[in-house]
Amino acid sequence: MSIMAYNGGACIVMTGKNCVAIASDLRFGIQQQTISNNFPKVYRINDKCFVGISGLVTDAQTLHQKIVFKHNLYKLREERDMSPQVVTNLIANMLYEKRFGPYFTEPLICGLEGPENKPFISGMDLIGALVSTDDFLVVGTMTPAMYGVCETLYRKDMNEDELFETISQCMLASLERDALSGWGAVVNIITPTQVITKKLLGRQD
Repeated sequence: MSIMAYNGGACIVMTGKNCVAIASDLRFGIQQQTISNNFPKVYRINDKCFVGISGLVTDAQTLHQKIVFKHNLYKLREERDMSPQVVTNLIANMLYEKRFGPYFTEPLICGLEGPENKPFISGMDLIGALVSTDDFLVVGTMTPAMYGVCETLYRKDMNEDELFETISQCMLASLERDALSGWGAVVNIITPTQVITKKLLGRQD
């Protein structure tokens, strides 16, 4: 078994019209053994930037703590929050710095960029090789199932309600097809004025 699939888990990020969504499953396991069913892989960096980290849980938590530390230093020095683009570059540099003994994680970054609140999503592999797009990105053990559902259901310029419905259907449909992920999901919708967080109930087996 790949070390990336050792703890299971998966994340999706998706863009809408002046909003973005990030969702992850809630299962934390060690191979086929389920340890917890309330373990989201999504971390809030600030009100307009979230990071989803799939992969080895210990490395994901270490990476998250380092991101928060560097964000707090940036905020003290610059007196403003990091934008999603800055967070992306920060994480890519952190991962590349550790490339000879990497963190076994695949981060996804999403948020609203600049005063015009332009939707931004990006992702990278375990050594920080970047990919940016304007529709959706998926990582985790559910990736083969998620790609097909996301390509089928995704539409451009969805409002926040349509975006929530779409990303929820993608997540729940994919959970049915992967034994290492599941036990429900959590969805965060980021808009210019608020962050909406909702939990989804999935199969508990």
